[in-house]
Amino acid sequence: MGNPPSERVNVSAPFSNTGVDFAGPFHIKYKGQRKGTLHKVYVAIFVCMSTKAVHIEMVTDLTSEAFISTLKRFFARRGKCSTLFSDNATNFVGAQAELKKLHNLINYPDDNLSNFLASDAIKWKFIPPVSPNFGGLWEAGVKSFKHHFRRAIGNANLTYEDLAPLL
Repeated sequence: MGNPPSERVNVSAPFSNTGVDFAGPFHIKYKGQRKGTLHKVYVAIFVCMSTKAVHIEMVTDLTSEAFISTLKRFFARRGKCSTLFSDNATNFVGAQAELKKLHNLINYPDDNLSNFLASDAIKWKFIPPVSPNFGGLWEAGVKSFKHHFRRAIGNANLTYEDLAPLL
């Protein structure tokens, strides 16, 4: 067996090294509709690599923009992380490309601004393709979330207002 990554064994602040994965889809209905259609939502699960603490956020769809807004909410609550681990899902790769493009756009014109952003730059590490065993820490978080979520709600169709506090 190989050695675990240094992010898992070195002492660091909570959520400074974080793994992220999506769970879902889960179906919600809008509050005012009696027989309305169900809409898909997803859950982003952030797992701290050193303390194994879990942070859960709701995501409206699988686009890069939705994930970036979820990442901003996560940073607002837990602080910026230095390293973010994920699998090679297209929304993660697209979000990383968008963040890198924004970082490069701001990085080159102004030296003061570039020094500020260089200190806050986030390294994004992807696990190898088709190898979910490399992301075992956050996959275990997804499994645990799904188990407890299904036991709590069963087959009920919740509204957004019911689902948000449950998460």
